[in-house]
Amino acid sequence: MTRADYIAQFDVPSGMLLDCACGSGIQLAAYASRLKRPALGIELDHDRAVASCLNLNTIAERYASFDQGWHRRSLVVAGDGTASDDIASIAGFEPGDIAMLMLDPARPRNSRTHGLDEMQPNLSNVFEAWKPYLSSTSRGPCIVLDLSPRLTQELRDGVEEIVDSFWPGIERTWTWMSRGGGRVDRLELWLGGVSSPGISKRFVRLSRTFGGEDTVIEQHSPVQNPRHGLQSARRNEWVTILDAALVDSGLVDAWMDAQLSSAADVRWAESSPRRPRIHHNGPLKDDSHPFVVASGRVVEILDLPLDLENIDSLVATALENDISAMTIRCGVEADLQPKLQGAIDRQLRNRQGRRKAFLTRHTASNHLLICVQYPQNGDT
Repeated sequence: MTRADYIAQFDVPSGMLLDCACGSGIQLAAYASRLKRPALGIELDHDRAVASCLNLNTIAERYASFDQGWHRRSLVVAGDGTASDDIASIAGFEPGDIAMLMLDPARPRNSRTHGLDEMQPNLSNVFEAWKPYLSSTSRGPCIVLDLSPRLTQELRDGVEEIVDSFWPGIERTWTWMSRGGGRVDRLELWLGGVSSPGISKRFVRLSRTFGGEDTVIEQHSPVQNPRHGLQSARRNEWVTILDAALVDSGLVDAWMDAQLSSAADVRWAESSPRRPRIHHNGPLKDDSHPFVVASGRVVEILDLPLDLENIDSLVATALENDISAMTIRCGVEADLQPKLQGAIDRQLRNRQGRRKAFLTRHTASNHLLICVQYPQNGDT
């Protein structure tokens, strides 16, 4: 429904909403009920096609629109999503009657790459089959491609090449959606009439509560700040651990332009993709931003291994800095991490410290950094 609300902001032409690989039909039903357009779902697997019918009915009842025109004219076909002429004959529509095309192609469950040749049905075959039936706007047809979040930049370029071979120069907006935790939950390409003019990329961090306000970052023109590596850590500088999904989207530079001054002297730490980290002069402008895992000022730099033998020294240093709680935010062996965190928690519990902190590691020197963080941030 969140995506359907975004689509509803555009002037989608009249006609049917087509999902030619609709699966269980949940997304198609959300679009149809929100836009009040009839749905045409196509699903190769017969049992899933039946499930799609049931879900269309359930959602229509949920939104008190079971007897409305869009629902009465909706149809699910069990068959090949590229057999456009046959399905047009069954459904009784003509060229130009499809208001919007949606495609969420099937992908191998265990694949780590999700290459373009693994998508079924194939993008080119879908475009070739349905292009004559698509209605158009002044900015081209309305198309939403729901793609694998694992697509690399090279593969995204490949998708754009396929699109341009059918609609040269069509406007497009790449959209990343995330519920947090450093994970991209949805990667979509919105084309033509549902693209945002002048916006090439959009990152949507969904609200933690249903109906809450989402956080959105948009890129109107390419922003590329130089990436300076981290040579050494400095006391009193600021360390920020970012949401990995924001970095994956390529919108981190636009975000930093909004959050840091030109004198911030941003330096990137060499760290795992799960914990992208920057060091900078001065605090962030928004100390509770949803794209921030943790941010704080370095108060101690310790030349100690992070192991159980050194927990007492770490806790003693934390107490000297008026710290009441300290979270480990660096790579540790999976079986050791809960032991280390538990030992820190037990020793700091019921002490009189007033500040929260996190512990990270300087990648090059292996020094440990104790950072006193903003009290508002606690998003893991």
